[in-house]
This record gives sequence, C-alpha cells and structure tokens, in this order.
Amino acid sequence: MESPKSPLQPPTYGNLITILSIDGGGIRGIIPATILAFLESELQKHDGEEARLADYFDVIAGTSTGGLVTAMLAAPNEQNRPLFAAKDIKDFYLTHCPKIFPQDHSCPIIAPATKLVKSFTGPKYDGKYLHSIVKEKLGDVRLHQTLTNIVIPTFDIRKLQPTIFSSYEVKKHPSIDALLSDICIATSAAPTYLPAHYFETHDPEGKVRKFDLIDGGVAANNPTLVAISEVTKTITRGSSDFFPIKPTDYGRFLVISLGTGSAKTEEKYDAHKAAKWGMLGWLNTENSSPLTDVFMQSSSDMVDFHISTVFQALHSEANYLRIQDDTLIGHESSVDIATPTNLESLVRVGERLLKKPIAKVNFETGAFDPSTWGTNERALIRLAEVLSKEKRVREMRSPHGRVANLKY
Repeated sequence: MESPKSPLQPPTYGNLITILSIDGGGIRGIIPATILAFLESELQKHDGEEARLADYFDVIAGTSTGGLVTAMLAAPNEQNRPLFAAKDIKDFYLTHCPKIFPQDHSCPIIAPATKLVKSFTGPKYDGKYLHSIVKEKLGDVRLHQTLTNIVIPTFDIRKLQPTIFSSYEVKKHPSIDALLSDICIATSAAPTYLPAHYFETHDPEGKVRKFDLIDGGVAANNPTLVAISEVTKTITRGSSDFFPIKPTDYGRFLVISLGTGSAKTEEKYDAHKAAKWGMLGWLNTENSSPLTDVFMQSSSDMVDFHISTVFQALHSEANYLRIQDDTLIGHESSVDIATPTNLESLVRVGERLLKKPIAKVNFETGAFDPSTWGTNERALIRLAEVLSKEKRVREMRSPHGRVANLKY
C-alpha cells in the first residue's frame, strides 16, 4: 500500500467537496475521537499507515472541544504532517481532561455548598492547565499554516456576534490569522465553566484587532452549516479551486458530521422542575448547567434538521452522514466530569456507536430513528473508499498532483 503522495488537490479536479465537522461537548469529545480513529484506520487500509484525515477533507470544522480536535488533526508538525494521528486524540483526552477539569474531592455533604459559592465568584475552572497544554502542543502555528482548510466558530462578547476563524477568509482578512492556540482556547471558553479569552492580532500594516471571545457553541455548537456556508461563499466569489462547481450544487458535497452525544432519552429535565429555577438553577442543577445544555443541543439539532432536509430534497442522503448518540445517561452527558471511570465510559459509548444503525433525525420528535442503511461502521467503511478514490482522481487530473507523485 502507498501513502498519500501529495496534499489534497482542489475540488475543481475532483467530483466532490469533502467536509468533516465535529460538535462541541467538553470531555464528550472522546466520542467523536473514537469515531475518527476508526475512519482514519480505514483510510490507511487503502493508502498506507501514513494516511491522515487532513489528506482527504477540503475543510475540517470544529466547535469548542471539536475545535481542539480540528486543530490537532490539521496543525503541522516539524515534518509538515498532521500533529496528531486520529488514534492519538483519545489518549490526549484520557491524559489531560482530569487536569483540565479537576474534580472536587471535598466531603459530599459540603460539596454542593462549595459549588454554590464558587458559582458566584467566577468560572468553575480557571483554565490554566488547558491554556498551557494547548499552547505547548500548538506552539506558534497560525491559522494560515494548517494542512487543510479549517473553520472554527467563536463568539465575541464585546461585539455580540460570532467570529468565525476560517482558512477561506484569512487571505482576504489577515487580521483573523491568529495563533491556533488562541483560537482553541477561545472556542472552548464555555460560559460558567471556563474564563473568556482575550487576545490581539496585527495585520501586515500593523493594525491591531482585539478579540473578546467565548465558546463557539453559543452560536454554532454543530459547525457543519458554518463550514458549508464558508465553502459556498468561496465558490460565489469565483475561486478557481471550485470551478466549475456552482454555489448551490449541494449534490457535490460529501459531509460527515460527528456529535458528542446527548441525554435526550434520559429526559433529564422537566417543566415542573424548571418552573422553580432561578438564575442558579438554570446554571447549576444535577451536576450540569441546564442553560448550557439547552442552547448547545438546540443549536446542534437545528443544523441537523436543516441539512437533512436539504440533502433529502436533493436526493443526496447518502452524501450526508450524521453520527450522534442521544442515549447518554448520568455522568456520561456531563461536559466536565472527568473521572477516569467516566472517561473510559465515554470511550465505550463511541465504540458502541460504531456498531449502532445509522440514525436519521425524526423531524417531529427530534429523536434519532434507526434507518435501514446499515451501521455507522459500515457507512464509514464505504465513505473511506469514496474519500480514497476522490483523492486519487484529483491527483490524476491535477498537474500539481501528477508532479508531486513523480517525486516518489
């Protein structure tokens, strides 16, 4: 088997536009990490052990914890290859999450009072370890240096609007060419959990741009639609990378969207309880933040509703794969209970999810109904073959790809 011989050539030389998207969800990022490890292993069966996900996707999008995974997959190492193999991301979470989200081991009797006091004085975690490990791993790499295009949403609380860090925009707007570490820290700054993040950039003329950012999940916890929009906008501008693809040619899109799980079937909250909540109840109830759960889950589902409808209308259902588990229970649905037991439980959730049938969202109930299209594992095996063929087609058609291959 041969390893990929050149960077992914532009879609103009191929048949598809390939998009990978990863939701936010704190420690539950282990679930898509497990899925990604399987997909990359399947690609390696076609193209050799050095194959990496960044070799096959035109754009990788991620919000919050998904933004961190995106950076790990797309940032270059010293050999100009992806900083992390997908199989290594799970171990990163298992090793570092307990330090990012240190657990309160105080007496169970006084623990609720401690949490209550802390909720008045600042975020649940100081973020120092997260900041240090992200800066250590990503170093001085900036947005324009990623090995494939990336899209990472954040939200600017000073301007009260989303700020999208997009490879497609960095040439036109160099002020967003921030350090990947700053982008990852910002998109992970979930309100009440981690502190907001401030940083500055300087454009080529020396003009300063200030960023006051929090978690991108408040705007786009599922960044799939943002990624599609960035591609569509680039096509509309007449980019030669997409000629002759039209902006609305969604039949050419191949989209894999990975969720981080939810507790829908547990029916964790109800109106009788919520009717009694004040500010503190909405921010901290049953070891989680109901307000955060609500806006992140609603954001993710609305995107899935929209994209599912569009792809069905275009008879392109096979080109959109959403992998999500709505059966999490107890601590599994938390974004920050980073005990070894819970982290290992989330790994098993990801492994079981591979074996589950492909689920399609039910537009009336919001639940994921099993389809008759086989398992998520079988779908990823099929898509790995499609992605490998697409890369080879582009290399054969592109003069740059042919030249690169001749060097080997």
